[in-house]
Amino acid sequence: METLPLQADALNIGFKLLPAIIVFLMMASFLVIGYVFKVADTEGMWVAGRGIGNIENGMAIGANWMSAASYLGLAGLVALAGFYGLAFIVGWTTGYFILLIFLAAQMRRFGKYTAPDFVGDRFNSPTARALAAFTTLLIAYVYSVGQARGMGLVGQYVFGLDIIPMIIVMMTITVGYLALSGMLGATKNMAVQYVILIVAFLAGVYVVGFTQGYSTVLPQIEYGALFSELGAEFSEPFANSSPWLWAGTAFSLIVGTCGLPHVLVRFYTVENERTARWSTVWGLFFILLLYWAAPAMAAFGVNLFEVTQGVSAFAAEGGMSGAEGDVIVVLAAQFANLPEWFVGLVAAGAMAAAIATTAGLFITASSAVAHDIYSELINDDATQRQQVLIGRATIITIGALVTVTAFNPPALIGQLVALAFSLAGIVLFPMFFLGLWWENTNRQGALAGMIFGLVLWITATVNSTVLSEPFSPLLAEWVPAIGAALVGTPAVFIVTIAVSLMTPEPDMRTKRMVRQCHSPEPMGQQQSAEDVVTGSDAPADD
Repeated sequence: METLPLQADALNIGFKLLPAIIVFLMMASFLVIGYVFKVADTEGMWVAGRGIGNIENGMAIGANWMSAASYLGLAGLVALAGFYGLAFIVGWTTGYFILLIFLAAQMRRFGKYTAPDFVGDRFNSPTARALAAFTTLLIAYVYSVGQARGMGLVGQYVFGLDIIPMIIVMMTITVGYLALSGMLGATKNMAVQYVILIVAFLAGVYVVGFTQGYSTVLPQIEYGALFSELGAEFSEPFANSSPWLWAGTAFSLIVGTCGLPHVLVRFYTVENERTARWSTVWGLFFILLLYWAAPAMAAFGVNLFEVTQGVSAFAAEGGMSGAEGDVIVVLAAQFANLPEWFVGLVAAGAMAAAIATTAGLFITASSAVAHDIYSELINDDATQRQQVLIGRATIITIGALVTVTAFNPPALIGQLVALAFSLAGIVLFPMFFLGLWWENTNRQGALAGMIFGLVLWITATVNSTVLSEPFSPLLAEWVPAIGAALVGTPAVFIVTIAVSLMTPEPDMRTKRMVRQCHSPEPMGQQQSAEDVVTGSDAPADD
C-alpha cells in the first residue's frame, strides 16, 4: 500500500528507540496480564465472573469507549471539519446519560450474558437472537477496522515500517491476549490501558499548549483564544456541513451509544444494579477528561500545521489530508518540537486506546457466536469447554478479517466508527429501550423493527459510502449513512410499536420479568429477573 507523502515527511516516520521501547513494554504487559488472568469457563470468558468493582469497571468503560476514534479521530475530525466535529463530542457524551438513567441498572437486573441474549430471551425468539447476534458481529467488524488502522498508523510512526506489517503485528498481539484471557483479562487490561491513554493525552495537551504559548493551566478553555487565527472553517457553525447532517450525526451517536453491545455488556460484569449505575458515573467522569481536552488538541494541531507547513490546514484549501487528520494528536506534539520519547508516549496512548476498544468488540463478537448462535441455536448440550474454544476461534477469525480490511479502509477512522454507531442506534437501541420499558413489546414487533432497521442501514451505507456515486442523491442527502439513525431510529420505534399493537401481547411471565427490572427490591450477584419470576419472589407490583 502506498505511504501518504505528508505522513512520511511531516510525521517523521522512522525507527525511534525510546518510543519503540515504550510500546514494546506496553504490549508485553498486556500479554502478561492476559496470561495471569486467563480463563477456562464461560462466566470468566464473557462477564468476568460478575465481580468487577465500580471504579475498575468505570475505567474499563472509559478505555472500552475511548477508541482510536476518540484518541486520534476526535481531534482529527474537529481539526478537519471544525464545528461539525463537535457533533461527535455531543453525541458520544450525551448517550451515556441515557444509558445511566434508562438502561444500565435495568439491563443488569435482567441479568444475561450478552446483548443478543437479552433480545432472544426478552422477545422469546431464536430469530430475534440470531438477528441481534448478526448485528453484533457487523458492529464489531466495522468498528474494529478503524481501531486496527489506528494501531497501524501509530506503529508506522514508532517503528518506521510500512503500515501493513504494523497492522498485522499489532492485531496479532491483541488477538493473542484476548483469546487467552477473555473478558476477565480484557477488563484488567482495560484499567491499565485507561491510565496509559489518559496520562499520555493530557500530558500532550498540557505540554504542547504550554511550550507553544497557547495555554497555561486550563488549555481546555484557553484554546478559544486561537479562534481568530484558525479561520471560519474551524469555529463557524455549519460552515462545513448542513444543520441536518450535524443533527443527524449527533443523534446517531447518542442512540448508537445506547445500542453498542460492547458497552452494554459491561453492566453484566458487575455484581448488582447499584454498581452498574456507579460504574457508569465513573465512566462518564473518565471519558470527560479526554473529551474536554480533544478540541484544544485539535486547535493546537491546526495552528501548528499552518505555521510549520505554511499552508491552510483545511482540505478544501489544499491543506491537511484525512490521514494527517487521523494522527493530528501525534503531529501536534511533533510540530511543537517536543522530545522524541515524549511524542512516542503520546503515540503509545493512542495504541492503548485502540487495543482496549478492539478487546471489548472482539469479546462481544465471540460471545455472540459461541453463546448466542452455537450454544443457544445449534447445540443445546454444548459444554463450557466447547463454547470457550469456539469463542477463541471467533476472536482469531474476526481478527483476521479486520486486519485485511484495515489495509485499505473505505473511510476515515472516525467515520467508520460513526457507521457502527448508526447501525447500533437503528437496530439494537429500540429493542433494548422498548424491551425494558414497554412490557407489551412482543416478538412480532421486535422482528419487524429489527429487519426494517437492518435493511434501512444497509441501503443507506451502500448508497452513501460503498458506491463511488450514490444511486439516489436524495437518499444520500436525507438519510446519510452516518446520520441514518435520525430517520431510522424513530421509524423502527414506530414499526415495532405498531406491529406489537396489532399482534397478541407477550405472556404474563415476560411481563413480570420486565416489571422486575424496575422493582426497588435488591437482587443477588448471580440472580436475574427470570430467577425471581420463576421463584417465589415475584415483583410486588404484579
